[in-house]
Amino acid sequence: MKKHWPPYNFSAGPAMLPKQVMEQAQSEFTDWRGKGLSVLDFSHRGTDFTEIAEKAEADLRQLLNIPKNYRVLFAAGGASFQFAMVPMNCLRNRAVYVDTGIWGSKAIKEAKQFGQVDVVNALSERDGLQAILPESEWGIEQGFDYLHFTPNETIGGVEFSDAPVVGRGQLIADMSSNILSRKINVEDYAVIYAGAQKNIGPAGLTILIVRDDIIQQPAAQSAPSLMRYSTLAESGSMYNTPPTYSWYLAGLVFDWLIKQGGVDVMEQRANERSQKLYQFIDKRSFYANPIHPSARSRMNIPFTLADESLNARFLEQAEMAGLHYLKGHRSVGGMRASLYNAMPVAGVDALIEFMVEFERTHG
Repeated sequence: MKKHWPPYNFSAGPAMLPKQVMEQAQSEFTDWRGKGLSVLDFSHRGTDFTEIAEKAEADLRQLLNIPKNYRVLFAAGGASFQFAMVPMNCLRNRAVYVDTGIWGSKAIKEAKQFGQVDVVNALSERDGLQAILPESEWGIEQGFDYLHFTPNETIGGVEFSDAPVVGRGQLIADMSSNILSRKINVEDYAVIYAGAQKNIGPAGLTILIVRDDIIQQPAAQSAPSLMRYSTLAESGSMYNTPPTYSWYLAGLVFDWLIKQGGVDVMEQRANERSQKLYQFIDKRSFYANPIHPSARSRMNIPFTLADESLNARFLEQAEMAGLHYLKGHRSVGGMRASLYNAMPVAGVDALIEFMVEFERTHG
């Protein structure tokens, strides 16, 4: 294949950042606003970084319409760290965990170390494809402390179209791979957490949106200070030195999102990108997607080739054409195209054009 496109990063994470954000960070790298210093040089308690941190929080609050009785916390580490922090801070008697894939399963495994966890195995089959079991069949007993779910499973390509009705107000969600890609009602949730490396910024930072009453209730006695939501809240996320540069870049992304038109526009673009690729795949016998249309992710689209022996050739030629990181997760194989907020529609068009040509020459 001779054609080469501008490089597009289809990785599930770390994902591509908006070009405008990277160019701004580049221009400010050695001299932020005439200070003669890089953001990397700033004390996290100094006035310059305080300005960066406060604007980042204000912009995120605007984007998600976060109520005043919710705190926004910027924590070090990935979202997987929250698999332990959530039960340490929120599990008193019993929690319900909805399992729709690998990340939900990992959260369940961790939570079981801290108390009683009732598991809803919500992956089902419909018309020979993977789907999400209807809520009416979950069989949840009331009286739980919280209900944890993963709105979008990055590996399997399964996404909830909306938050569960059961447990609204008590929901805890790992939104790592679809935060800021659609409108949500924050008041449906007790806690939202999201690793930054998909729709927010570089790896190393996790965003937390936590309701005040959750922060005020005592954490498990064994919880280390830095794993208590109250510690992060009381210190303004600066109990220890936070990942300042990741925080700064997240702030640039939030500013970019606002200038693009906010979450409404991101949702429209996500629908356009994903529908275009799904419609293409559905019309071909050479490619297939294993997820039922009712549960298809707009962020992570897995697909297979009719002849799996061509997988390595497909990936090699895609890389040579400028289409990077399309290999599916090792647990499921095949291919996976991740289409986060920074991915332009032109990237999907390039992928489809490549897939048409690959099928023509190998089908």
